[in-house]
Amino acid sequence: MMTDAADLTARLIRCPSVTPEEGGALVLLADLLSAGGFTCTRVDRNGVSNLFARWGARGARTFGFNGHTDVVPPGDLGSWTHPPFSGHVEDGMIWGRGATDMKSGVAAFVCAAMDFVRETPPDGAVILTITGDEEGPGRDGTRALLDWMNENGERMDVCIVGEPSNPDTFGEMIKIGRRGSVTFRITATGVQGHAAYPHRARNPLHALTRYLTDLIASPLDQGTAHFDPSGLQITSIDCGNPASNVIPQTATAVVNIRFNDLHTADSLTADLTDRAQALATETGVALHLSAEVTGDAFLTAPGPFVDLVRGVIRAETGLDPVLSTTGGTSDARFIKDHCPVVEFGLVGRFMHQVDERVPAGEIHALTRVYRRILTEYFV
Repeated sequence: MMTDAADLTARLIRCPSVTPEEGGALVLLADLLSAGGFTCTRVDRNGVSNLFARWGARGARTFGFNGHTDVVPPGDLGSWTHPPFSGHVEDGMIWGRGATDMKSGVAAFVCAAMDFVRETPPDGAVILTITGDEEGPGRDGTRALLDWMNENGERMDVCIVGEPSNPDTFGEMIKIGRRGSVTFRITATGVQGHAAYPHRARNPLHALTRYLTDLIASPLDQGTAHFDPSGLQITSIDCGNPASNVIPQTATAVVNIRFNDLHTADSLTADLTDRAQALATETGVALHLSAEVTGDAFLTAPGPFVDLVRGVIRAETGLDPVLSTTGGTSDARFIKDHCPVVEFGLVGRFMHQVDERVPAGEIHALTRVYRRILTEYFV
């Protein structure tokens, strides 16, 4: 009997696993996978629950999957057509928080892996890494799993992250990389004074706005073969000053940069710091920068692994998927330092929305894609 990924999706939705709560989701998966012959290990760190599961010998040729069972909060419960943790099934749709992002993807690769090793045991190993900290800070989820794997001699040769990768139609897009993201918090410190006597003050807002104007004056780059141009957005400017006749002492701004593989977070930090120091010397207003790095840009270059995944999707759906690096970040940004990684999952139209839902038929289609990828990988 084939393992029913749609039914497993509904059962996982019924586990209220809002980050960082495990909600029973990983217990459910560990019990199922253990019964299917997988060796399961809980890898918990700082109150975050994660699951590592392996079928086959350590050190053998290994295919990996990665996903998460944690979900974002449901919001106003009264706005949902069906309760967000009901896993309600109606007219071929499964409703609930995590239906799209991404309990369905986890269910699909778990069921595909179990059916594959049971029916056609490979000469190799299959590893599943499932985290409870993707929607949160991300410090103790996939990174904790990878740290544990390194410490215990476990390794994936390639990996698919089951995030919803398709904008509108199942099979239209594979993510082969992601832009990097870094947020800069800039504090300008001058000298407070009366607006009528500006010569006795140094206005931090004048220096800060000059600095920001310079940042947006020209594009960071023109893009690359696989990446759009990097983008810089000013998301906040504030000085906390309620008085119109007072030059404030300090002013702050927040800038977010989504960058391609022409840059790194370190190179952007160095560039913005150099510009700040030059302006501080000119104006006498100190500019201090702090950087919060979400991840650097990465690309899994087209080659045998990408071609295999793309070929299976084409065969199963009749579509030729676009190789994309668009969107935000995912846990692939951690896995890329471990092995080649791509992302392929369902359509992401309803993720994080009220009335999040997914067609059961697409879950079955995704399971078939994953199963066929495993078959062709181990041929």
